[in-house]
Amino acid sequence: MSDLIPFNKPYFSGKESRYIEEAVRSGKISGDGMFTQRVHRFFEESLGFRKVLLTTSCTDALEMAALLLNVQPGDEIIMPSFTFVSTANAFVLRGATIVFADSTALNPNMSTADLEQLVTPRTRAIVPVHYAGIACDMDAIQQVATRHGLAVIEDAAHAIDSYHRGRPLGSLGSLATFSFHETKNIISGEGGMLVLNEGRYDARAEVIREKGTTRSAFHRGEVDKYGWVDVGSSFLPSDIIAAYLWAQLEQMDDIQRVRRAIWQRYYHALAPLVAHGIGLPVLPDYATNNGHLFYLMCRSLAERTALLSYLKARQVWAVFHYLPLHRSAYYAAKHDGRALPWAEHYGERLVRLPLFYELTEPDQQRVIEAVLEFYSSPASSD
Repeated sequence: MSDLIPFNKPYFSGKESRYIEEAVRSGKISGDGMFTQRVHRFFEESLGFRKVLLTTSCTDALEMAALLLNVQPGDEIIMPSFTFVSTANAFVLRGATIVFADSTALNPNMSTADLEQLVTPRTRAIVPVHYAGIACDMDAIQQVATRHGLAVIEDAAHAIDSYHRGRPLGSLGSLATFSFHETKNIISGEGGMLVLNEGRYDARAEVIREKGTTRSAFHRGEVDKYGWVDVGSSFLPSDIIAAYLWAQLEQMDDIQRVRRAIWQRYYHALAPLVAHGIGLPVLPDYATNNGHLFYLMCRSLAERTALLSYLKARQVWAVFHYLPLHRSAYYAAKHDGRALPWAEHYGERLVRLPLFYELTEPDQQRVIEAVLEFYSSPASSD
């Protein structure tokens, strides 16, 4: 029996342990230590984000965004149905009503065709999700947001080192959130980041992140004591987590080079399947590819089930992805009843193939051959 090819394998550069030990020896392993500051500078100076704050997860960064917008019960937030539950939970926790948008026919990103029709006097924000690190149509989204005075919060969990018309994803909305979960390109096990693209959020974001206190200002010597001045929670990660992340960021160019090469090999090898009705990722002309994930679109749910079974029998661990949130057990009764056919299309047919730094060319070839064999076997029919 061949060795199992996992869907994901966390990347370890070799310096993570050394940096974690440095953090421990520094005598400060709680939040905002020396490695946190290095990470902040990297994103602000090297990648050009206006201001960033590390968080314990992308989920927490989204919750901070909801707090910064003062989302209240009854407010409406527009977002795609085809996304992870954290995108919605952050706003549901504040009492908001989620207005789900459909995906596009082109890719799983949020459709802008009917976006303006979803806006009501109660709408507060639009939350585009850059699925697979491929940019949403931010021009159209920003135009609607500007006309109606809405905030745009980019869920860029997948989107590090990806761009929209030359601008990094995460720099386009009022706020943006990133994930460093072990399944992402750059990781710290768990971890996330909030990007503040408008200065009016800076002071309050620091307070919210530090349990609603002025503790950050106190440590900078700006106040003589710190107190409780706002709502908040413990959103900042340990410097041990930041130390792991720093080792990854030092290797980001190499990580991205390898991941993009793997993505391209999949794309070229599987391109012949398009003639048989199998979908491959599509990049609009305004978007770039950051090698986050590679997916196939099967022709039916039954075909997807058969493909996953076929690959598993050959020791290849491929997986599907989100179940549309408007059909979830928790939110189905709260949804306004609109049909969202493309979200359901991706929910039933999308398959993600293994993609991680240490995926060797021979192992990737095994994955490719298994997929091609499935589509040339009796298990699949045109």
